[in-house]
Amino acid sequence: MPSTPPEGQPAPPDGRLPAAALAGLGERGFSIYVHVPFCASRCGYCDFNTYTAAELGAAPGARQRDYLAAVNAELDLAAKVLGVPPRVQSIFFGGGTPTVLPAADLAGLLTAITGRFDLSPGAEITTEANPESVDGEYLEVLAGAGFNRLSLGMQSARTNVLALLERQHTPGRVAEVVAQARAAGFGSISLDLIYGTPGEAEDDWRASLESVIAMAPEHVSAYSLTIEDGTRLAARVSRGELPGIDPDEQADRYQLAEELLTSAGYANYETSNWARPGHECRHNLAYWHNDDWWGAGPGAHSHVGGVRWWNVRHPRTYAARLGQGESPAEAREILEPDERHVERVMLALRLAEGLPLDELSADERQRAAAKVADGVAEFRDDRLVLTATGRLLADHVIRGVLGY
Repeated sequence: MPSTPPEGQPAPPDGRLPAAALAGLGERGFSIYVHVPFCASRCGYCDFNTYTAAELGAAPGARQRDYLAAVNAELDLAAKVLGVPPRVQSIFFGGGTPTVLPAADLAGLLTAITGRFDLSPGAEITTEANPESVDGEYLEVLAGAGFNRLSLGMQSARTNVLALLERQHTPGRVAEVVAQARAAGFGSISLDLIYGTPGEAEDDWRASLESVIAMAPEHVSAYSLTIEDGTRLAARVSRGELPGIDPDEQADRYQLAEELLTSAGYANYETSNWARPGHECRHNLAYWHNDDWWGAGPGAHSHVGGVRWWNVRHPRTYAARLGQGESPAEAREILEPDERHVERVMLALRLAEGLPLDELSADERQRAAAKVADGVAEFRDDRLVLTATGRLLADHVIRGVLGY
């Protein structure tokens, strides 16, 4: 979640949604996201809505037990606002670092969700984790509670890159956790990587990819480093201590990831994500398909039927709102049909499946044909799909199709 949400419109204190947004609820996919805003330490490149214990202090509303009570209250609110809650196809605990909470607390939050919502058969239930924040016993508790997917923040296999990113784990710890997760019963494991870190050599990136492939996870995410304003990393770049981002170098890193991961049997199904067949992240696909989801927790974003809202960011304010019986929503947007169309095009074209041509206007089809002629997109089975080159220029290609 970026540091600056849009301004939006006032959100009703009771959290109610327009009847038009609730129409068709259950016909669309529905997911739940839980934002856990706690981290043991703050990485220098991160601008997510996270807090360390030292930053929060011990004031009422800032403690972890206050957070747990507040999330339970928001889940009650969600069930009330939605009426007859739809079946849940995926649950995702993100952060922050969800696994800084005791395993029993994470399991309790999952139980709180399943006590209020029905799960679809085989629902995907994921938690993010850092390698140093879990062990075999912890993972056994999660698996026993119903978690079936682990998303592990590896970032790199090289100590110099991890040090610059201010990550706390050693490279070898990732393989240990993968083995512990397998033993605990996790059937789907995802490893997250970051490329383009200042000072990262091509051999560093190749070593990270080869290390991932050797561990054989079902899913791999690879994100280019973005230097966000206000972070320690941005300050170091601004002072000239570190070089800035080199777009050409990042493009080379991406192409190497595509080459090695594809050769190892992973298919790119979204610009930054590769998976073995059947292990595409269903929760993230819900976002890219513009399905419905409720995001619980400080700063979490939600979307139901064309209404998007986001919660207040600080855990203390979040807990206070819910303690007063009010929605924690800070603001919301009710998307107009043309805005929903733009989002649909932007999200669908990030996917390997692309966008059906009949969802484009005549002018957009004409502009799409120009992109096909440029070699950055192709028509495939009455759909517009980005080529491998087009993926490197995805934002530019999408804006061109939309006429921006």
